[in-house]
Amino acid sequence: MDWSNVTAEDLIEALREVEWSSPPRPLSEFFSRFTVPRSYSKWSSRLKCNLYYYRTNYFIMIVVILGLRFLMRPTAIVAAALTALSIAFLNDSFAGTFNEKVTRTVRHFSPHLAAKMRPPLTPVIRGRPSAKRAIYICGRPRWVFVLIFSTASFFLWFLSCGLLSVLWALAIGLLATILHASFRTPNLKARLNTFREEFRAVWRNYSEL
Repeated sequence: MDWSNVTAEDLIEALREVEWSSPPRPLSEFFSRFTVPRSYSKWSSRLKCNLYYYRTNYFIMIVVILGLRFLMRPTAIVAAALTALSIAFLNDSFAGTFNEKVTRTVRHFSPHLAAKMRPPLTPVIRGRPSAKRAIYICGRPRWVFVLIFSTASFFLWFLSCGLLSVLWALAIGLLATILHASFRTPNLKARLNTFREEFRAVWRNYSEL
C-alpha cells in the first residue's frame, strides 16, 4: 500500500472502521528499530503506516500516561474513562461489540427488555440496503451515548479542576505517539498486515452487495 497517497481523512475513516479488539504489538517489536526518515514524503508515509499498525499500542500508551497523571485525582480518572469511552464509541467495531455484549447480558435477566434493545431493521431494496447501516447501541443511535458520556465527562472534569492537567498529559501522550510513529521503521509485518486489512475491507464491501 502506498501510504503517501492516503489522506488524513482516509486514515481517520480507516481507524474508525477497523477492528480495535486485536491485542497490542509486543514491546520487542514496538521498540525494535528507529531511523530518521529521508524526506517529507517518507516521513508522512511512515507516520500514517505506524499510526494504523500500532494503533492499539498508542491508545494504551496515552491511557497509561493519563492514568499516571491522575493517580491522586479519582474524579479525574472517572472523567478520563468516560472521555475515552465516548471516543471509543465513534469506532464502528467497538460500538457494535459493546452493543452485542450489553444486549447478551441483559437477555439473561430480561429477554423482553433485550428485545427492545435491538436496532431497527434497515429497509432492503432489490437485495441491497436502501441506506448505509447506522450504528445503534442498546436500541438508540450511537450519537446519543456519545453525547451522554461526553457531557458527563465534561461535568466531572469541571468538578475535579483537572482539565489543565489532562491537556498537559494528553499533549505528552500525543507527542510521544508522533515521535514514535515518525522514527519507528515500518517492518514487513506491518506492510503485510495492511494488505490483509485491505482484503478484509474489500471482501466486506463485496459481501454487502
